Amino acid sequence: MNAMFLAYAYLRYHWARSVILVIVAALILFVPMATQTLLSSSEKRLVARGEATPLLLGSRGSKLDLTMAALYFSDDRPDPVAMRDVETIWDSGLGMPIPVHTAFASSGFRIIGTSLDYFDFRDLHLAQGRDLAVLGEAVIGANVAKTLAKGLGDTLVSSPENLFDLDGVYPLEMPIVGVLEATNTPDDEAIFVDIKTAWVIQGIGHGHENVVTAADLSAGTPALANAAVVQYQRITPENIDSFHFHGSQDDFPTTAVIVVPNDRRSGTILKGRYLDAEGATQLVAPAGVIKGLVGRIFRIKALLDAVTAIIALAALAAIGLAVFLSYRLRAAEIATAIKLGARRGMVVRLLAAETMTLLVIATALAAAGGALLARNSDTWVAWLVSLGV
Repeated sequence: MNAMFLAYAYLRYHWARSVILVIVAALILFVPMATQTLLSSSEKRLVARGEATPLLLGSRGSKLDLTMAALYFSDDRPDPVAMRDVETIWDSGLGMPIPVHTAFASSGFRIIGTSLDYFDFRDLHLAQGRDLAVLGEAVIGANVAKTLAKGLGDTLVSSPENLFDLDGVYPLEMPIVGVLEATNTPDDEAIFVDIKTAWVIQGIGHGHENVVTAADLSAGTPALANAAVVQYQRITPENIDSFHFHGSQDDFPTTAVIVVPNDRRSGTILKGRYLDAEGATQLVAPAGVIKGLVGRIFRIKALLDAVTAIIALAALAAIGLAVFLSYRLRAAEIATAIKLGARRGMVVRLLAAETMTLLVIATALAAAGGALLARNSDTWVAWLVSLGV
């Protein structure tokens, strides 16, 4: 008890040095713990998205590009599949197809053309506003609303495919009718529209707008402009009836189709129907694709663990050196204590008590930091991902 009392008194007197040693030791203990927690949370977050998506139908090609575009809304552009493939799934009665069109963006966020079934499938809920109801409307993710400082009543304009194509498709102005609750998934970074709205952006569907009115013509005003001079399209109650689509909807494109089988047997039957390597489409299990990707990414984990261990050992050695030098500087103090009758064992216990007190406090701080990180790891990983880390 006397040793602990003296150790506490000494550390309190030299509080600045004690605080520095505690912080350094706590960081040494916390960094490996934080690294493991964040890596595990990142791996779980990646795999969970794939495991929550039973099957994915897309054009034959890179399974990874297809999965990343459809699940994580990446910039990958796999060849599209036709909507007749969606109808084929419906007609089979084996599952529910959900088209996902990811070809366009607005203000750096991907525009996702889909159906209302997607919101039920991903269990997405509105924080504000309502669901999609009219052609041209948009529902935005939580991070989109936060980053762009937009909400109900504001508008978004789709980014043009080619700024120099004067005969191309003009951007579409989309009113925001809903804001989704945060989910810490890629859905927070997306702008959702009806798939027909995506086709309007693509130029498959369009409306007609009179630049010169009948009144102008009757007054003899010359036609100085046509629809090509309009900077972007707007779908309004006045012109929505004029919007129409050319061609058969069966030929219209979608990036991929999320397929939700009725049961395991239905999923097996569906997989068997797309085994032909010469076929134009493929049916993949996203969980397997993502696990393969994660396995390749986290091969560096062993190297990272080794580097962390080396750094930790070096830091511990530095702390040991600091403590040793501290003891050397206290040689005269220790000699005085011995002359006053303190046994060498007492001196050793005093020094050990000081060291153990520092380590206990540092361990407690590291454990508290680790617990806080573990409790909020999903949120922080999502934040780091949003920053591009």
